[in-house]
Amino acid sequence: MYDLYENAIVTGSARGIGKAIAMKLAKEGLNIVVSDIMYDEAQKTAKELENFGIKAIAIKTDISKIEDVENLIKTTVKELGTVDFLVNNAGVTRDNLTIRMSEQEWDIVLNINLKGTFLCSKFAAREMMKKRFGRIVNIASISGILGTAGQANYASSKAGVIALTKCFAREYGARNITVNAIAPGFILTEMTEQLSETVKEGYITQIPLKRAGTPDDIAEVVSFLISPSASYITGTVINVSGGLLI
Repeated sequence: MYDLYENAIVTGSARGIGKAIAMKLAKEGLNIVVSDIMYDEAQKTAKELENFGIKAIAIKTDISKIEDVENLIKTTVKELGTVDFLVNNAGVTRDNLTIRMSEQEWDIVLNINLKGTFLCSKFAAREMMKKRFGRIVNIASISGILGTAGQANYASSKAGVIALTKCFAREYGARNITVNAIAPGFILTEMTEQLSETVKEGYITQIPLKRAGTPDDIAEVVSFLISPSASYITGTVINVSGGLLI
């Protein structure tokens, strides 16, 4: 990784894709801030990460609340010194057909997935701009490109994340801050594991590689995007879906 830059915030990293990302970056020697609303699980994950010989701290964060995000950045700077890398992974779903979708179902998904990404990037970028270096990776979704029936709120939030990625890339590029997004496809997580085998097989039959993705598949791409090898890549969206989105 970068010799002078060693601190990464990963939101929603108590479990699932976020935890896999945190584990990958910890193995590569980065200090990790495990940011999650599930504080007990975040603390457990932080303890696991310390086994790699790095510093890991857990910070309870509701990324839809500006005061929580401000505290996340301030505490990171206080405990670790800098914010070098930010992975905006935290997200939720509240699936429903649009005709039945409540205002609450719409608001919670947009507030966490889109507003949360905006707030975390905004406050992290302030620290990154001071030292003229930063790497931000946003976890979007192929739903934000394709649109998905029953996920108008989720797809809209992820389409917004993709647009934010491009806006931030233009705004921050002159300060040597790259901003990129990853659009995962069907990934095996705690959430998708709850689906019936019939539903899972239905997804897999549509995937050219004929398998579901894993959290590690996403973590590998995050690692690349924040590495020196990707220093000339910004404003892009990488499709990690096994060919589902071609």
